[in-house]
Amino acid sequence: MSDSEAITPEDPLSPEGLKRALKAFKKRLKLTRLDDESRLGYGPMSRGSSRNTGIIGIAPPNQFPQAVWDELTRQGKLKHIGHGLYEMTSP
Repeated sequence: MSDSEAITPEDPLSPEGLKRALKAFKKRLKLTRLDDESRLGYGPMSRGSSRNTGIIGIAPPNQFPQAVWDELTRQGKLKHIGHGLYEMTSP
């Protein structure tokens, strides 16, 4: 195997890397919301089944460097809401 054929890790700031990071963020946000909604006290007899979670932002997955989240914020796909938390921007 020559040097040109060696497998190199993907650049996290490439379009594909940013897409993977955003997908991971969306998945974590969805799972966090589902986890919050599945708590006791959200049942139909307590406050109604239409109550949604109040979670709007999360800490991004730590598998990606901070530069990725900064770039997604710069592109307008995420919004930094303080204390290391980010939220999805409106489409």
